Amino acid sequence: MLTRKQAELLRFIHERLKEAGVPPSFDEMKDALDLRSKSGIHRLITALEERGFIRRLPNRARAIEVIKLPESSSPSLAGGRRGFTPSVIEGNLGKARTATVSADDGNRPIAVPVMGRIAAGTPIEAIQTRSHTISMPADMLTSGEHFALEVRGDSMIEAGILDGDMALIRKSEAADTGDIVVALIDDEEATLKRFRRRGASIALEPANTSYEVRILPPTRVRIQGKLVGIFRRY
Repeated sequence: MLTRKQAELLRFIHERLKEAGVPPSFDEMKDALDLRSKSGIHRLITALEERGFIRRLPNRARAIEVIKLPESSSPSLAGGRRGFTPSVIEGNLGKARTATVSADDGNRPIAVPVMGRIAAGTPIEAIQTRSHTISMPADMLTSGEHFALEVRGDSMIEAGILDGDMALIRKSEAADTGDIVVALIDDEEATLKRFRRRGASIALEPANTSYEVRILPPTRVRIQGKLVGIFRRY
């Protein structure tokens, strides 16, 4: 699954190749996606290449080949929900039990999907690819849907969140001040930070004095879930 910006860029490249036979320039891509700099285009191109949707041809300027397009049912190209929206539930996968269960059932592990990596530092491209599942005790999960993300970076170390930890996230679109959340910035970058409201703005606070607080308007930030647990192997 692609982010909205990734899908828009892929579609733009594909249509330009059909019309003109050559891919658009980075400046044209930047203008088409209304991005402020070409660095964002470089990140999107790299993400599309890593996911196998395009191929950059060596020793040729502006040489990009579209290998495949998302399926027609893909939310990115079919007008579905935008941004980082992990499809984390299949049946009871990742969902805590809410009905009355026996003691034996209550101790049965629940499979929670691992959706990729999340930056606890400089935001990285939102990752939506489900790689595998991990088993969690039922009593460790709250009600609702859950997914897990592998932490990359050290900006939350003073909150006890270390590089390589597995973050257990309860899916949510809302947060209270003080919650540690998965925040999606500009529909393309995801990060793990403490959420606070500052007047009409949103602050995404690190737990490491080496990093700066990011102050953003609400229109640029969407909450994807709240941190409910951290798991670490020694």
